[in-house]
Amino acid sequence: MQKAKSNKNKVLLNILGIGLLTGTLDGLAALILNYKISPVIVFKFIACGVFGKAAFKGGYEMVAAGVVFHYVIALLFTNAFYLLYPFFKKLMQNAYVVAVAYGCTAWLVMNLLVVPVSKIGFHPIKLPTILIGIAVLIICLGLPIALIADRHYKEGKFTVA
Repeated sequence: MQKAKSNKNKVLLNILGIGLLTGTLDGLAALILNYKISPVIVFKFIACGVFGKAAFKGGYEMVAAGVVFHYVIALLFTNAFYLLYPFFKKLMQNAYVVAVAYGCTAWLVMNLLVVPVSKIGFHPIKLPTILIGIAVLIICLGLPIALIADRHYKEGKFTVA
C-alpha cells in the first residue's frame, strides 16, 4: 500500500516537473518566434482566451493570468501524454515517433478545439504558421515528454497503481 502511494507520488512529481519543463520551453519558443512583440503582449494574448479583448487593457495581472493559463495547458497535455505513453509506445514502437504524434496532436487540439471555443475564436492559419507551430510543439512538448516517459518506462518507474 505504502509503495503504491510512493510510486503514485513519484509519477505526479514527474508529471509536474515535465510540465514545468515543457511549459517553459514552449513559452520561450513563443517569445523567440514573436521577438518583435513584447512578452507582455504575448501573455496577454493567452489571457484573451478567457478574458477576451479586455485582457489587452489589463495590467500585469493579465500577464500573470496568461502565464498561469499557459502552464496549466502545458501541465494538462503533459499529464495526458505521460500517462498514455505506454499505450503509444506499444503502438508506435519508437519514442521519437511518439513525440511527433504528441506534437501534432497538441497542435490539433489547441487550434481546432481549445482556441476556437475560447474568446480568441477560430481564425484562418497559413501553412507556414501551421508547420512552425507543429514543429515547436514536437520539439518543446512531444520530445521532452516522450523521451523522459520512455526512460521512466524502461526503468520500471511507470507504475501508478
